[in-house]
Amino acid sequence: MNKPFTGTLFIFSAPSGAGKTSLVKALLESTGYIGVSVSHTTRKPRPGEVDGKDYHFTDKDAFQDLVNAGAFLEHAQVFDNFYGTSQHWVESELEAGRDVILEIDWQGAQQVRHLMPDAVSVFIAPPSIEALEERLRKRGQDSDEIVERRMRDAKNEMSHYAEFDYLIINDNFENTLSELRSIIIARRHRLEAQKIRHKDILQALLMP
Repeated sequence: MNKPFTGTLFIFSAPSGAGKTSLVKALLESTGYIGVSVSHTTRKPRPGEVDGKDYHFTDKDAFQDLVNAGAFLEHAQVFDNFYGTSQHWVESELEAGRDVILEIDWQGAQQVRHLMPDAVSVFIAPPSIEALEERLRKRGQDSDEIVERRMRDAKNEMSHYAEFDYLIINDNFENTLSELRSIIIARRHRLEAQKIRHKDILQALLMP
């Protein structure tokens, strides 16, 4: 995939409970020209989640049909459910000059980096294991058994941090948000993207 995208694909990965979803929501509210991919998933909606806004909820048979049709940029199994990212939607957004955030795990990140090596990947980690467990329990969404499973899976997730371009420790929400925004803004001003985005201005500036 060597299309001249003017938008940037950002991969955000983090163990469950590290604050990734809240950070992405704040980024969307404070940073223009950026969107977040709405993943397809086979898991059941949580209270307050809306189909088509939070996720595209589907059953396993329909999900497998999409896999077979090559509709996903990446897909992976997380816990007992499947998640996938629409390749068509992502490419359309990038071609339109909008940045896109993918909230995916390390498995999905590996797939996306293989297909789109220009993607910028960020791993968000908690300040400690104790802080991560406290956040998971405070959410009040999961049983003790599920929390313990999430903690085991979190350690596996965090063992892949070195595969990413950036590592951020979320020990202060506002500081972490500022750091993520800085990465996005700096990436928008890279030379190749600016040459495409501001082609007419540059040509006019260089006219004899």
